[in-house]
Amino acid sequence: MAIKLCCFPKDPLGDVETWSESVDKVLSCKAGQIAFREFLKSEYSEENILFWIACEEYKKIKTTPEMISSANRIYSEFVQTEAPRQINIDCGTRENITKNISQPSLTSFDSAQKLIYSLMARDCYPRFLKSHVYQGLLRRNDSR
Repeated sequence: MAIKLCCFPKDPLGDVETWSESVDKVLSCKAGQIAFREFLKSEYSEENILFWIACEEYKKIKTTPEMISSANRIYSEFVQTEAPRQINIDCGTRENITKNISQPSLTSFDSAQKLIYSLMARDCYPRFLKSHVYQGLLRRNDSR
């Protein structure tokens, strides 16, 4: 599985070795996000990183109309029951978001994002480090 990494101002794989330090190192760089997403796609759990990224973008919103629109998109894509990319969160968290979606705030998805982050860090990240995706990138980086 080849990962396409282009259009980066610096070598996107220069940091690949640091990704083994923590899931934060992977999530803090675009190339890491792309590689982790490819891995999660192979595990049929791509919705986790997509939701996490959507939440990060959501927190940067400056206007109320944009926040309402984005909150509704995130809710309908990831949170509501039977959403196309429904994330695995407990019913209490889902109900709380559902109850407050009509008046969203920049923290509307924080509890769900923390749960998904924890899931990725605890379950997915250790497998990512052993995966063909990550190991292949390490080998490619070493052969330079």
